Amino acid sequence: MSSPDTPALLVLVGPTAVGKTELSLQLAARLDGEIVSADSRLFYRGMDIGTAKPTPAERARIPHHLIDVAEPDQPWSLTVFQKAAAGAIADIFRRGRQPLLVGGTGQYVHAVTHGWSPPVAAPNPGLRSTLEKMAGEHGKDWLHARLAALDPEAAIAIDARNLRRTVRALEVILATGRKFSEQRGRGQGLYRLVTIGLTRPRPELYARIDARIEAMFAAGLLDEVRALLAKGYSPDLPTMSAIGYRECATVLRGEMTVERAKVQMRHLTRVFVRRQANWFKLTDPGIHWFDAGAFDLEEIIQLVGDSPKSP
Repeated sequence: MSSPDTPALLVLVGPTAVGKTELSLQLAARLDGEIVSADSRLFYRGMDIGTAKPTPAERARIPHHLIDVAEPDQPWSLTVFQKAAAGAIADIFRRGRQPLLVGGTGQYVHAVTHGWSPPVAAPNPGLRSTLEKMAGEHGKDWLHARLAALDPEAAIAIDARNLRRTVRALEVILATGRKFSEQRGRGQGLYRLVTIGLTRPRPELYARIDARIEAMFAAGLLDEVRALLAKGYSPDLPTMSAIGYRECATVLRGEMTVERAKVQMRHLTRVFVRRQANWFKLTDPGIHWFDAGAFDLEEIIQLVGDSPKSP
């Protein structure tokens, strides 16, 4: 538990396309704040349109941290992110400003807010090879379903398309006989958390997702993916599995139409936002939820207003 003297960290969460960027800019402007991204898709240079990365104008208006910090073939682990985010937040506090941790990647948010440490089970190359072979024979979704049967909480947090993380979770479970989700260390809270969650009625959120996908293609998403491939980045990289990038790579190989890619992206994003919603409901009952289309900014400011910005 944190003490009254622990610095207050403002956390803003919610599903893709709900409106986190707009609110984070408003809050940072009002609270003399700086934004620390907890969106794992925003780490990588050259992946701008498909990740709905804050624009250069938005980033010039409010300082942002942990955006464009790695190349697409240099994936950041949860541990690397956790250390970098803690450093960025500490630096913002030292300068007397208010940090805002913003993102929809639940595990990355909790790694910072709850002091997570990864499971300590040693790698088991033989078991890992067996699991990867099973995925090759039956498919990623089949292997992810096995994870869901053994550890539903871990399965909610891990994208079924992320074979590396699915395999690691199953490897830990099968090697130790314990759930992967129960083996993450949780340290003492470093901050007093003020966690704001944004939500919208599902039909409204889906309409925003559809409009965003159309806007991405109009802004040049295919050209962005073409440029990444031209630089030698494989479509099989973990970073290129982000929704939109793999579909566009398939389009560029002539194996899918643009319209079919859009359909696939809409479907995958809907699945993703449902998983995001389940994650936050399951893991954090202390979130203050607001309707993104009808919130009172002053009410949110009040939640933060009584909290000191520095130790």
